[in-house]
Amino acid sequence: MNPTKPKLGVLLPTRGLLLRGEQPSNANRVFRMAERVEAAGLDSVWVGDSLIAKPRLEPLATLAALAARTARVRLGTAVLLPALRHPVLLAQTMATVDLISGGRLIIGAGVGGAFNDEQRGEWAAAGVDPTRRARRFEEIVEIAKGLGPGQPHTHQGRHFSLDSVTMLPAATQHLNGAGGIPWLLATHHRAQQQAQIDRAARVGDGIIAISDTPAEFAEVIAQVDAKAEEMGRDTTRRENVFYLTVNLNEDEAAAKSDAEDWLTRYYGANIWGTRWGPFGGVQQVADRMAAYAESGANTLIVRLATSDPERQLDTFLERIAPQFT
Repeated sequence: MNPTKPKLGVLLPTRGLLLRGEQPSNANRVFRMAERVEAAGLDSVWVGDSLIAKPRLEPLATLAALAARTARVRLGTAVLLPALRHPVLLAQTMATVDLISGGRLIIGAGVGGAFNDEQRGEWAAAGVDPTRRARRFEEIVEIAKGLGPGQPHTHQGRHFSLDSVTMLPAATQHLNGAGGIPWLLATHHRAQQQAQIDRAARVGDGIIAISDTPAEFAEVIAQVDAKAEEMGRDTTRRENVFYLTVNLNEDEAAAKSDAEDWLTRYYGANIWGTRWGPFGGVQQVADRMAAYAESGANTLIVRLATSDPERQLDTFLERIAPQFT
């Protein structure tokens, strides 16, 4: 693939449905946006994850519904928090979604934060010690990947023990020779954690990043690839995904105001400041996307930071997406 022509995906508003302070009667907005993305020829649609800290639709249930409403787009999580779940149930759910979708599931996954009261409350509600979430995360990835082929799998770890457990259905992407459901592990330059690099190299099929600059993202890719090569892993098929949060409006001040209001309602604060964006005109957003493509992103996910994502999606599909096809 030409490095300046990445695959494009769109994050669907599974949290945005709840930000208006009203209980939605259905998820039709999410379904319609996914169908619009597919009709436009883009690669993928994505959904986020949280239990109670940032309320939204459950991601894998949503992707199962989208699998029945679409025929071609890949269906991804950006990002799933596996450590909130039990790995055997997670493996079964993933394999079911992969079967329903005909092998279109892709898992972006992260350790998850425990930096504020809402996040700490989420771990408590799930019965998980947040101080042990990183190792729990690694074990869950290893178990889910091990159960994917539908063959007996044994695991002896700090958090989980499995003795020759077989999980069916097998993941469709094992049966069709694709190598299993891909796991893209959240890996960020700003975290400055060698453990993230090592984990992504050892058990990931690629990386997903959200807040790095293009130069930082390129450095992370190089570090993960170098470590993976040391471990004897093939780096030629790894997927490097960058997730941008944008607001499309030729009036840059209005774009910034709208985005900052939305981000504050989404997170409770504008947590990353200028690391979001860009917020502004079509070419400004397209140029930033191109910079990430040049830095090594072979897939770009766009999240529209606005209470009216449908309108901005039309602009994105009509004026920006064609520049990358």
